[in-house]
Amino acid sequence: MARLHTLFLLLFFGSAGYLAAQSVAEGPVVGPARGSLVVVGGGALPDTIVKRFIELAGGPDAPIVVIPTAGGEPAYDQNVGKFLTDRGARNVYTLHTYDKAVANTDTFYQHLVNAKGVWFGGGRQWRLVDAYGGTLCEALFRNVLERGGVIGGSSAGATIQGAYLVRGDSKNNQVMMGDHQTGFGYLRNVAVDQHVLVRNRQFDLFEVMEAHPELLGIGIDESTAIVVQGDQFDVIGRSFVLMYDGKFWSREGSDLKKIPDPGKRFYFLRAGDRYDLKERKVLTRN
Repeated sequence: MARLHTLFLLLFFGSAGYLAAQSVAEGPVVGPARGSLVVVGGGALPDTIVKRFIELAGGPDAPIVVIPTAGGEPAYDQNVGKFLTDRGARNVYTLHTYDKAVANTDTFYQHLVNAKGVWFGGGRQWRLVDAYGGTLCEALFRNVLERGGVIGGSSAGATIQGAYLVRGDSKNNQVMMGDHQTGFGYLRNVAVDQHVLVRNRQFDLFEVMEAHPELLGIGIDESTAIVVQGDQFDVIGRSFVLMYDGKFWSREGSDLKKIPDPGKRFYFLRAGDRYDLKERKVLTRN
């Protein structure tokens, strides 16, 4: 009973959604105070991304939990973690339910208690909210970061990491502002979209930015990731990250460019680029 009470306190004080996470007394303003995030835009997962995730979890022997629930299948087996075991991870467990009551049972969440990595798979991000939002599992996800571990995810598993849940409508993934609008909030005041260039989604985030100008918009293309530590991230992978911060940046400068109004701007970052989430500016360029 004491353990259960402690976990409920962790849930109440440790979990933060879109409205609850608007200010932080100290430490990082946007990213996690401890641990790392690997936020992937969907598609194929290059070795560079998966191996970075395993490294941030603590190496091949680190306990890692894969959450495939967003995919919507009735059941999953351990094969959903094959993308990790094929790259050397040796302690990978699958955790899946659609029932919040199950997500609150210690027999279900036992592998999360000591996990150093959690990976959210692709599908529809609202399923993750319906299954785990407000549960002991959600508190234990966040505790992975507090132990210095890593949370990663691709596609739906990327968007869920933001505070605002883009494409969270349970009826249609083309609705940008749907019936689910609160993510798990590991990135405060951030909205994350995915598959942006492959699916020609580069203009879709403008709707969210117009309704919520306080948000930072991040669009991530397939086979590409941002690796977040504190209030900074690095870009890794094969394609581009699009930033919707009301500013404009270019490797060749902008003095002679005809730049749109702030509400219609975005710019590209590529592998090797670094960004300050608090100051909302590019730090390095390659």
